This record gives sequence, structure tokens and C-alpha cells, in this order.
Amino acid sequence: MNHLHACPQCDALHTDVDLQAGESAVCGQCASVLDKASSLTVSGWLALVLGAIILFLSANIAPVVHITLQGHRISPNFPEAIALSWQQGHYSLAIMGGLLGVVFPLLMLLYRLWALLVIRSGRLPLDFSLGLRVLGILQHWSLVPVVFLAMIVALVKFAGLAQVTPAYGLWAYAVLMLVYTSASRLSVQKLWNMAAEKGMVIASAPMSSDDFIGCSACGLVQTPDEDAPCLRCNATLHKRKPDMQNRAWAFLITAMLLYVPANILPIMVLTTPMGSSAHTILGGVIELWESGSADLALIVFTASIVVPFTKFVALVVLLCGAHRWKGRVVQRQRTRIYELVEFIGQWSMLDVFVVLLLGAMGNFPGLSQIIPGSAALSFGLVVVLTMLSALSFDPRVGWDARTAQQRSVKAIRENSDLKVE
Repeated sequence: MNHLHACPQCDALHTDVDLQAGESAVCGQCASVLDKASSLTVSGWLALVLGAIILFLSANIAPVVHITLQGHRISPNFPEAIALSWQQGHYSLAIMGGLLGVVFPLLMLLYRLWALLVIRSGRLPLDFSLGLRVLGILQHWSLVPVVFLAMIVALVKFAGLAQVTPAYGLWAYAVLMLVYTSASRLSVQKLWNMAAEKGMVIASAPMSSDDFIGCSACGLVQTPDEDAPCLRCNATLHKRKPDMQNRAWAFLITAMLLYVPANILPIMVLTTPMGSSAHTILGGVIELWESGSADLALIVFTASIVVPFTKFVALVVLLCGAHRWKGRVVQRQRTRIYELVEFIGQWSMLDVFVVLLLGAMGNFPGLSQIIPGSAALSFGLVVVLTMLSALSFDPRVGWDARTAQQRSVKAIRENSDLKVE
């Protein structure tokens, strides 16, 4: 039996297609990648996720760097940087950094491990659907690659102030980034498909009308019953994200307002026996450039200046044209813009992690101290709010602007054949 799947970007219906390892299923309507086949079995995914957990714990326990300044030596790691920020009274910043850089990534790995163990056992616990819904939320807020890039930037920025030697934690983080990224390909939808293949959950639902809802939590396509629970995962069904425009605009406008102090106020303050100096985001980019690290300067400038501004412009364009249909080509372009906003969203957190790490690297009482400035929290909130704005936006509403005939199940099936690449 062919099971139906609704594209999360345009709501086009597709049936199953057999994919070989390395092949991708692409929506014929909006050209979004729906799935990419892997040669890994459940046991293979288990080994990959277990390896990621071991690397994650090792990378966060071991020191990232050894720093020597005037005979004093410290060897901080990322959790210690967060703890130091808390001790300095920057509670909100410490909570933000701890959740996004440590707690959420670890929870995401543990939830994946638990789900795989459940699927391998063949016995479905009552909280399986709840666990996968939590996993679906966590996958947007786990920023391991950003933390690793922040470590590189912090090392380069501090290299001119003291003797710096990379430690085991940094190399563990480098390997972790690769393994973690590979493990992240195990999406919630793949886990539901694995459970369906073993007969642990239903793979399809009866369709009693020409309309449908694709569950946003598990992907099951079913006859709509607004605000009723999904037949497979018990999540509340919504044809489209509720109150999309108001929520997305509220998050976006708040982020724009906070972007001003985030760039004007100092993001960190360096204190030495000679006095104190405040540094802004743009000032840090200039320092990296003048120190000869033009490549890192460009990375920081892109992540901290270009990316947030690009997200602002892109989200405004998407929200202003959300309910307007200007043809298939234009709507595909809008879909690509939305996917870009989702992809680059987390990378703006780079500066916040850099400040946290520099605080731990420069913690030599009486000699030097690096303290987060007021702009650090503002900038972190800008990143979080723009990500919330993007998550509140529903790209399917643009495709809804077609005529009723074009939106019917029959027409969607005929005009959006699944492509294999």
C-alpha cells in the first residue's frame, strides 16, 4: 500500500517511493528535499548516536585550551565559561548559553538514543509520541557547530594576549561536530517511519474527504478535524500554524528593536591593571582583521552583521507576501528564502558564545578579566527572536493562495510528482 506524505513547505501530497542510499526525494511542486536515504540500519544509527554522546561528554569535560599568562595557567572548558558568567551575575546570558550550547544538544542526543532503543526493542511505550515531539522542538535549538566555531574565534582573538595551546577538548569538539551533524540527519520523521515499518505505529490513515491535514509532529496525513488529536501521535492538528502573521511579526519587530542596542552597546569589557576597554561587535571584527585573521573577521562579520540583517529583510519579504500568489516560480523562490532563513538562523549566536569563552580564557584575577557587556544579552535575544519568528511563519500559506481547484487533492497529486535525485 502506498502511504501519503504532505510536503511541510507547500503541503503537496506524495506517495512513498523506494530510495537507494544517497538518493533524495524532492517535492515536484516546491522542489524542497523531503527525504534523503541512508544505508544505516537502526543498529548503525545507534552506534552513531552513542559515539556522539561519548564525544559530547568528553568535549565538555576536558579543557578546550591551556592558557599561560605571567606564570599563571588556566585550562577552561565550555561549561566552566557558562558557570563563570553566572558567577559574574549575568544570569540570563548564562542560562541562554547553557541551554543552547550544552543542555539542549545533550537532550537531543539522549532522546534520539532512547527512540532508537525503543524501535529496536519493538515495544512501544506510552510516552513515545511525547518524546518525539520534544525531540522535534530540540532539533531547532541545539547549536554544537556554532559553539565549535566560537572556540576557534576565541582562540585566535586571545592568542595575542597570552600563550595559548589547544587542548584535548578542542579536538574532541572538532570530531564531535562531524559526528553530531551526521546524527542530526536522523530526523523525527525518519524515526516515525522506522516505527511504522516495524508495525509499532500506524503508517497511514483512512481518507474520507478530498481535504487533508498533514500532522506537523509526526507527518501522518489524515482527514481534517481541526483542533482534534492526531490519530498516530495525539498532537493537536492544525491545518496551518495558528495566528501565524501576528506571532511572526511580534517576534520580528521585537528583534529589530533589540538589534540597535546589540550593535551600539559594548558586547564585552576587558579589564587589566592598565584600565578597562569596551568592545562592540563591529570593533571585534576590526580587531580580527587588523591582527591578520581576515578569514575569521569575515566569518564573524557575516555571522554577526550580515546574517541578522539578511534574516530581517527575508522575513519582512515573506510576511508581506505570505498570502499573495504570483506564480509557481515566485513561490518556489519564497520557499528557498524561507529555507535559507531556517538554515542560517542559529549562526548569529556565534558572538554570544565567543564572549562566554573569552570570559573564561581571560579570567586571571589581578591581571586580566573579560566581562560580557550589555549587548551580549541583547544580541542573543535578537537571535532567539528571529528564530522564533521563522518558526512561527508557515510557508504553506503562499501556496494556499491558488484557486480552490488547484489546491484539491487530485490536482496536487497530478501536478507534484515526487522526484528522485
